[in-house]
Amino acid sequence: MSEKKIFVTRPLLPELKDMESQLEEIWTSKQLTNMGPKHDELEHRLKETLKVQNLSLFNNGTIALLVAIKAMKLPYKSEVITTPFTFAATPHCIQWNGLKPVFCDIEPNTMTIDPNKIEALITPNTSAILGVHVYGFPCKVDEIDKIAKKHNLKVIYDAAHAFSTEINGIGIGNFGDITMFSFHATKLYNTIEGGALTYNNPELVRKIYNLRNFGIRNEELVEEVGINGKMNELQASVGLLNLEIYKKEQEKRKIIKEFYDKNLSSIKGVRIPKMPVNTTNSYQYYPIVIEDDYKVSRDELHLIFKEHNIITRKYFYPACSDYECYKHELSTKLADLSTVNDIKNRVLCLPYYGSLEDNTINEIVEVVQNAK
Repeated sequence: MSEKKIFVTRPLLPELKDMESQLEEIWTSKQLTNMGPKHDELEHRLKETLKVQNLSLFNNGTIALLVAIKAMKLPYKSEVITTPFTFAATPHCIQWNGLKPVFCDIEPNTMTIDPNKIEALITPNTSAILGVHVYGFPCKVDEIDKIAKKHNLKVIYDAAHAFSTEINGIGIGNFGDITMFSFHATKLYNTIEGGALTYNNPELVRKIYNLRNFGIRNEELVEEVGINGKMNELQASVGLLNLEIYKKEQEKRKIIKEFYDKNLSSIKGVRIPKMPVNTTNSYQYYPIVIEDDYKVSRDELHLIFKEHNIITRKYFYPACSDYECYKHELSTKLADLSTVNDIKNRVLCLPYYGSLEDNTINEIVEVVQNAK
């Protein structure tokens, strides 16, 4: 048994001495928030890193997604087709905008929304598709784009798990009408809390600026109804420092993934989802799928890990379609969510971060190998 509790992730942190120098600059400037120099520098640097045309920073990913949906000007009470195999914030942001989430099933390998099942859910009241790049596996963006164009729908992406992911060399934030990134402490790249929106339409720059700043354009002009979504200077400082080290973290996780893959792929009943070709891996999570011919169930393996003081995550269980606030909806009751309802009972995310020690990684593999 591990002497100390091993969690599924650990936040990436810069050196304290580097953070102290950043704080000295902030203390000297006396500007703590309201789009200061650190904020503006981070926006510029992230545009380059993510290879996108436009980027707006936010205080967290949930507020960013709320604003993304709001910026699309979707008709009130219209329907947004999305996946229930995601974090609660995804459908909640739809609901908070006065819209209705309609759940679509997922693909078994990438666990992202299944384009083959989207069109059957489209009604005259459908206004958008909201896909999630689950664990960094990208949605089938080309197929979703074709469906959206055919039916005149907006496309929004939740890329909370997909920092730096690229498809054929194109940054993941370039697809659809708008994409949300989360920079929460649990993410590969973090600003403690934080998020961003990326988009190709330059006309959205002004609107998103207003929406995250109470609708205020200047000291005498309020253009629309907005909220407070501004990232502060301390968050931006952490983000600037983490930009210098996240690639090293990815390299460490890549080595751990290769070890996991080598030692777990041969175990009967353990399936390792495969990244699509021509797609880079964000190395955000390491999920395994427990099949029927494995020695124990996913839930039993989860408990065995706890006995070893190792915390894994049944991510995402329950599915959003199981929540009290959604499961009674007629669209949820009628939906074919067979893959979601199967996968949610099989996926287990293993501890996955660069500072995992070799003996711990070996112990994790041994638990999977020897579970009974």
